[in-house]
Amino acid sequence: MKSRLSKAETRILEQYWKLGTASVREILESLPDDERVAYTTVQTLVYRLEEKGALRKVKKIGNAQLFQPAIDQSQHRSHLVRDLLDLFGGSPKLLVSNLLESGDLTLRDLNALQNASRGDRPSRTRGGKRA
Repeated sequence: MKSRLSKAETRILEQYWKLGTASVREILESLPDDERVAYTTVQTLVYRLEEKGALRKVKKIGNAQLFQPAIDQSQHRSHLVRDLLDLFGGSPKLLVSNLLESGDLTLRDLNALQNASRGDRPSRTRGGKRA
């Protein structure tokens, strides 16, 4: 993907992840009523997503272009994490420290993450017996 996505672009991409291959009209109609915008707004966002490499054209039926995601949610999250790390000079330690200081991450969360990274396996003592 070539560049960061706006919130509006991300919202449209999320709809493509739900629907798969779809036209601009189908995406517009899939949005909840309180999020509906003009057709041309969705069209603009879809073409921006294509330019950024997040969507790709797959077919044309009449006047309607069909698009599908060119990246999955995991790839998108990886880009977001890299962008976030860039804000902290590439340092995960600075990022986590900031999250702890702001209260967005607790020591309990940190311990759970640490246990998950170990695979939640109980520690072993010498001789191969569980502690």
